[in-house]
Amino acid sequence: MPVIDADTHVDECEDTWKKLEGTPYAKYIPVTISMPPDEAKRAGYNPTNSRCWVVEGRLQNRAIRDEINHPPRTFRELQDVPGRLAHMDKMGVDVQVIYPTFFIRYNTNNAEAEWALTTTYNRWMAEKCGSTDGRLRWAAVLPLLQPDKAVEELRWAKEHGACGIYKRGFDLDRDITDRHFFPVYEEASQLDIPLCIHTGHPLPFHEWDRGFPIMYSFSALVSSGVAKQFPRLRFGLIESGASWIPYTISQLGALKRQSLRGKGTRLPRLYELEPEIFRENRIYITIDPIDDIESLLKFGTEESFMIGTDYSHTDISANLSGLDEVRSWVDEGRITRTQGQKILETNSQAFYGL
Repeated sequence: MPVIDADTHVDECEDTWKKLEGTPYAKYIPVTISMPPDEAKRAGYNPTNSRCWVVEGRLQNRAIRDEINHPPRTFRELQDVPGRLAHMDKMGVDVQVIYPTFFIRYNTNNAEAEWALTTTYNRWMAEKCGSTDGRLRWAAVLPLLQPDKAVEELRWAKEHGACGIYKRGFDLDRDITDRHFFPVYEEASQLDIPLCIHTGHPLPFHEWDRGFPIMYSFSALVSSGVAKQFPRLRFGLIESGASWIPYTISQLGALKRQSLRGKGTRLPRLYELEPEIFRENRIYITIDPIDDIESLLKFGTEESFMIGTDYSHTDISANLSGLDEVRSWVDEGRITRTQGQKILETNSQAFYGL
């Protein structure tokens, strides 16, 4: 089976938006500027990382990355696809699933702008990944302000190589279970393409976009019964690790524990509270090498865990040696060889339908 890097990224560049040039939507093309350090600091940006996109008259961070702690720029921006594939070979990776960078932060109430930017991004990704014989796959970004357009775009993306839907926990200031998104979920269920709830939040300045939207989305999904409404839809919780699982399960199981107190019954251990919750709700999670894997596997997650390197980025979730960490867990006896194969290969293949 192929080794799958379940969470990687592309750094969008000027080439991403070229298809908008000469069209009525050219006014929405993001433009890059660099601010002097003092001005960047006043605007709330890191003075050493002061390159920004200007999009719809607003500033949005465009990271400056070195080539010491990151893969080469031409790999990150998909300007050298063969080079990125060769780098994957060195890493022992057969397939990368690529998520956006620009749309981690992008927010708009302009349906026309959202449609122009998301559909252009998808066509650029389809073109870049289409000649890689399935080695580079991607998550589609949808124009969610218009559910009918989002469904139409999802069909196009599925036909052109997308293997997931990129989704943030609070898109449009709505939580993951809001009925506004149900037409997309219904179509995704029919198309057998998963919903990938990735870290990120459409706010200009924030530090809480990593864990909270993922934890909230998990709790909302399992409490709402959405998985039963869309019985073929799979849900991924991407780029927040798995260390949040014990706390979230403790809160979901609080009533169950309370009902057993004082009845002479042994209170269940934390991992015994909801042993089928991940399987029944078809939830998959990308783990972090720092996670306490032995403890977390007790929560019924053996069929749910995947691994991603966050390729292109170097934030708290990034670890280009993440797949090697899983291999070392096997060598050290922390997990079985079968469990290692599931994390590296089988679970991602099942989740993304590869």
